[in-house]
Amino acid sequence: MLAYLSRYTHRVAISNSRLLRFDQTGVTFRFKDYRRAGAERQQVMTLAADEFIRRFLLHVLPKGFHRIRHYGLLAGATRKTTLDHVRRLLGVAPAPADVAEIEPPDLRPPCPCCGGHMVIVETFERRRQPRAPPASGPLSGTQIP
Repeated sequence: MLAYLSRYTHRVAISNSRLLRFDQTGVTFRFKDYRRAGAERQQVMTLAADEFIRRFLLHVLPKGFHRIRHYGLLAGATRKTTLDHVRRLLGVAPAPADVAEIEPPDLRPPCPCCGGHMVIVETFERRRQPRAPPASGPLSGTQIP
C-alpha cells in the first residue's frame, strides 16, 4: 500500500519526508499545527491505515481537474497581458521584446492517446531484434533468471 501511495505523495497532500513509519499500529507522520507556536508547532500523529488513506484521498482531485499553482498577476494564462497592463499603469518602460526565432515545423508523429509529439528513444534496423534488458536490476541487486 505504501508503495502505491508513494507515487502520489510528492504531488499532493504529504511529502515522503513527512512519513515516519508504517507498521501494525498505523501510519505515523509529521504535521504542522498552526494553532501552536514555537517548537510545539511540529507534531507527530499516528492514524490507522484506513483513516490515513481516507484523509489522503480527500486531497486527490477528480480526473480533468488541475491544482492551481499561480494566480493573480502572475497566472500563467494571462501573465503577459497583465504585466504589460501593470507596466503601462505604473509608467515603467515596456519589457524588451523577445526575438522570436523561426522554428522549423515539428515533424514528429502525434501520440494516439494524448496528441502530443512522440519522442523517438531508439530505432531498430530491419529484421533485427531489440536487445534484452540487463540481466540484473541496477538498484535491486537481484539476478533475473
